[in-house]
Amino acid sequence: MSADLNGSRALVTGAGHGIGRAIAVALAGAGADVAVHYHSSAGEAGQTVSAVGALGRRAKAFHADVTVSGDVDRLLEEATGFLGGLDILVCNAGHLIGRAKIAEMTDAHFDQVIATNLTSMFRTCRAALPHLARSSAGRIITMSSLAAHNGGGPGSVAYAAAKAGVRGFTKGLAKEVAADGITVNAVAPGFIKGTAFHDTFTAPAAQQAMEAGIPVGRAGTPEDVGAAVVHLASPASGFLTATTVDIDGGVWPR
Repeated sequence: MSADLNGSRALVTGAGHGIGRAIAVALAGAGADVAVHYHSSAGEAGQTVSAVGALGRRAKAFHADVTVSGDVDRLLEEATGFLGGLDILVCNAGHLIGRAKIAEMTDAHFDQVIATNLTSMFRTCRAALPHLARSSAGRIITMSSLAAHNGGGPGSVAYAAAKAGVRGFTKGLAKEVAADGITVNAVAPGFIKGTAFHDTFTAPAAQQAMEAGIPVGRAGTPEDVGAAVVHLASPASGFLTATTVDIDGGVWPR
């Protein structure tokens, strides 16, 4: 079995930059056409489309707020119309929003973090399921985090809770849709260097400390995550479902 995705049709949410772009490009490199979702990064999403096109695959950018059900339903209708169906869904969209201690956290902040990272995934999966059920080998890959295992860094309790919820959702959904030939797995990145996430929310000294504590001796890259997603989307992973693949260089062995 191989990672040949020739002719597969994929939707990647949050694919304008960083990990999402690397996933979209990796899927295209394996032969998939890609619907590139974005919310606030239209220009960057266009760059992702160009990168996919340079690999000889079809791509188009689609705007949606994945915290809004109507937007998600429209996204799936437009994306599957462009692709001619759907075989692979990657729920990558997410955001720390900001760091806040629980004692100081507002209801609005907590609700926004959960909506952005967990509820959006639920709505996207729900809208995609009828399309994936018509695929010969439907694949859903969700985005958890090392924070789901270790509680995250300072001020990220809400984010850690959301990403832990992603893991539980992934396991439960995998059981629900297995009879439809759909597998559901999560990836849990650790410290992935050079992304807007850490460049925005993690000080350089903290990044250096995190990198120094990684057993394999280096930080992760968006391409490391993309490679794992390609494997989970491929025929080689047909018997793999309801699991989480940790991409953290050995930081959190289980």
